[in-house]
Amino acid sequence: MKESFYDLNYSDLVTLINQNNLNNSAATVLFNWHYKKKETTQCRDNISKSSLAFFENYFDFSLPEIDTVHEAKKDRTVKFLFKLKDDHKVETVLIPFNNKYSICLSSQVGCAMNCSFCFTGKQGLTRNLTTSEIVGQFLKAWRWLATNRPGEERILNIVFMGQGEPLHNFDAVKKASEIFLSQHGTSIGVQKITISTAGYIPGLKRWSQEIPGVNLALSLHSPFEEKRSELIPINKKYPLDEVLSVIDKIPLNKKQFITYEYILIKDFNDSQDDAKKLGTLLAGKSAYINLIPFNTFPGSHYKCPDFDKVEKFKEILDAFKIPTLIRGAKGDDVLAACGQLNSKN
Repeated sequence: MKESFYDLNYSDLVTLINQNNLNNSAATVLFNWHYKKKETTQCRDNISKSSLAFFENYFDFSLPEIDTVHEAKKDRTVKFLFKLKDDHKVETVLIPFNNKYSICLSSQVGCAMNCSFCFTGKQGLTRNLTTSEIVGQFLKAWRWLATNRPGEERILNIVFMGQGEPLHNFDAVKKASEIFLSQHGTSIGVQKITISTAGYIPGLKRWSQEIPGVNLALSLHSPFEEKRSELIPINKKYPLDEVLSVIDKIPLNKKQFITYEYILIKDFNDSQDDAKKLGTLLAGKSAYINLIPFNTFPGSHYKCPDFDKVEKFKEILDAFKIPTLIRGAKGDDVLAACGQLNSKN
């Protein structure tokens, strides 16, 4: 069985080429062809016949298939349902901003975290995605833009905030990030990649040694342990105070912040006391808060708070001098907004 070309980072590819006594200049040629130019056919230029024969026999250059595409009418967000080789499916979202795009990537088929505010959590975990399945979402989305919105194929930000807990699939997410960051490949800037976690401590402990510089976002959602455990069951195993202690030890570059995601749920975690406790918890840290009014999904009993309450919540955080942004929903009319992804529906 052939190995996917997209499972190898640049150093992996160089090692493989050297082990087979081939000219290692082919590594740069292939990365440039498949990642910079984003070509889907096999490269035949500037590669020796012996190298070409080896690559044809060794590598599979196929990518995940696009099963369905949903385009939000109100804001042009695009949600893809990708079909994988074993017929499992995952969702990916392109989010437009200022004539550019952010892409929200999935890292697992489903998710094991079972967060009560998230539609993916209702799906359960089927399996981890491979590096090629993660990278493939990016490449296929880019090619879709090139075909369907020519001139707009500018994906400048990558967020691992789709289906799955990225740090639960650490190795594949790490390798995908290395491919995205490679100057031989897509050359995404290190601070243009954000990986979100519900607070999976084993992955957080590997973070500072293995993927420094990449942005981290924590799904916080409540400063109170009891409330957070209701929203994020893993909080019972990895309590918030322990999670924050690990995060505080992660070295940050200049002007780098940890983003704390906070989904506001009506009459649950949107009170002034919640805001004051959150402000006290994060005051003095290199913190940036994203306030996300809850996005409804089928079967959820949670509701979105009134906007004036969201504004009041932000005012309290502003008093603590913590940079805070209210994040408007994009793609919610096609269930593409935060917390709405579920590839079984």
